[in-house]
Amino acid sequence: MDIKMHFDHFNINVMDLDASVKFYRENLGLEEVGEIPAADGSFIIKYLSSPGNDFRLELTWLRDHEGPYELGENESHLALRFDGDYDEIHELHKRNGVICYENPSMGIYFIHDPDDYWIEILRKKN
Repeated sequence: MDIKMHFDHFNINVMDLDASVKFYRENLGLEEVGEIPAADGSFIIKYLSSPGNDFRLELTWLRDHEGPYELGENESHLALRFDGDYDEIHELHKRNGVICYENPSMGIYFIHDPDDYWIEILRKKN
């Protein structure tokens, strides 16, 4: 059997859906590409993606969830490769105060969203 699959989406649960959508739009250029609201108001799912990309980030807000989500040690993370000027995006993230960890020797850094999910920022491939 030849199994062919591709990544469709990755879900994270968020406490403040509007703040999360704003963070991902302003810091990563992701745009809303879909929404699923529960008929009873118990959840809202928003899908975000970058232009020309089929992969989606799914943000799920749960009405009845209390307190912040337990993220463990944040070893699980998203990684995005920036195709533009790396110094320019780094400066944007620095100005926005979202850089939470840097490893200059590896040429990477991490930003964190309003729920403290970490996102690794990588340089474009040569």
